[in-house]
Amino acid sequence: MTALPPGAIDCDLHVTVPNMAALLPYMSEAWREMIVSRGTDGLELASYPKDAPIACRPGWRPAGDLPWLQKHALDGFGTSRAILTCLHGGQAVHSEDLAQALCGAVNDWLIDHWLNKDERLRAGIVVPFQSPLYAAAEIEKRAADQRFVQVQLLASGEMLLGRRYYWPIYEAAVKHDLPIAIHAGSAYRHAPTSVGWPSHFTQDYVHQTMAFEAQLLSLMGEGVFNHFPTLKVVLLESGVTWLPAFLWRAIKSWRGLRGETPWFTQSPGDLVRQHVRLTAQPFDAPGAAEVERIVEHIGGDHMLLFATDFPHHHFEGTDSLPPGLSAEAIRKMAIDNPMETYPRLKETLP
Repeated sequence: MTALPPGAIDCDLHVTVPNMAALLPYMSEAWREMIVSRGTDGLELASYPKDAPIACRPGWRPAGDLPWLQKHALDGFGTSRAILTCLHGGQAVHSEDLAQALCGAVNDWLIDHWLNKDERLRAGIVVPFQSPLYAAAEIEKRAADQRFVQVQLLASGEMLLGRRYYWPIYEAAVKHDLPIAIHAGSAYRHAPTSVGWPSHFTQDYVHQTMAFEAQLLSLMGEGVFNHFPTLKVVLLESGVTWLPAFLWRAIKSWRGLRGETPWFTQSPGDLVRQHVRLTAQPFDAPGAAEVERIVEHIGGDHMLLFATDFPHHHFEGTDSLPPGLSAEAIRKMAIDNPMETYPRLKETLP
């Protein structure tokens, strides 16, 4: 097992809101009354319900409290900082107003229960991207708190993320030097495959790659990176090994079809290497030789960010690094790349 360097930064660490009741203290009286009177205060709107057997590694069954997180995730890996990802159904409900109330409450809950209790913790801003105007307002509300270091979206929402409908989110993010983090997951407005609904979770899980590919092409083809040249996009829990084949096909097609998008002046490969970073769990390559080849094909180890994806089961023990990486590459992935990707880490690290 290759050891992490001192000062490593975990860029994807999950915490879960236990139920709707946990958010009630952070909601208005009107929303509290509505939720309680409808008997929905016991609902779990989490993507990883705490009692689901396959939601996490057996040895990391979530107690859901700070000592549990410190023991297994922070102290367990010796990380100096960890960026919390809190996936919540507030980003999937159909009501934009309820989404605004839930996402705001999740962010307040993150502050009270996690950020205020351990100086090593940072978080993504959970935004109601069902309404870009509400999402931009939530970014503005949280921007002064330097412990929020990115804006968190799902890979599959109402529509492709490059559409101008979503540009108010990117404008607010760029204004405050916040990367856009796109995490695997869906609001299930559409089937997770392009030809209909699957029958099994395996199909849904594998087809998440298609969502990331579609979103990358959308961001490039719609001109998001032209209009927001400083924007960084982080793909969380996307996997890595799909990217070389995607880039090859995207570059080949772009060369023949770019006349219809004259603003698409840079190769997809160049745009992705400039603007996109990926967390390195899960890194679905079988061995060291394949890892080395994948890193070469995506354009360099500057694109990878260390992550444990705690508490999910992608590796054994604490062997969270892909095999075959040099000490220099590991340092870049664990420290240098996160520092370059997240400007706010530079301001809060000693």
